[in-house]
Amino acid sequence: METKIQKWGNSQGLRLAKQILYEARLVVGDSVTVSTKEGQIVIAPVRRVQGPLKLKELVSRIPKTYNPEETEWGKPIGKEAW
Repeated sequence: METKIQKWGNSQGLRLAKQILYEARLVVGDSVTVSTKEGQIVIAPVRRVQGPLKLKELVSRIPKTYNPEETEWGKPIGKEAW
């Protein structure tokens, strides 16, 4: 499919055909990332995890080299209690 970059207000944009969105499994309102690779524009859907998350699976993704450290947030403000 061929299309043109068009000016919309102070921005530029592309119109994507319904068939392109269908094939990419996207609908109006979905989030995408836009980047460049070797002089080409790459538009990719942002895939979010849906459904129930399993803690065991999430914890298994933590790198073995991860070393948690305490962070200093400063003195309490107002009625905060540490």
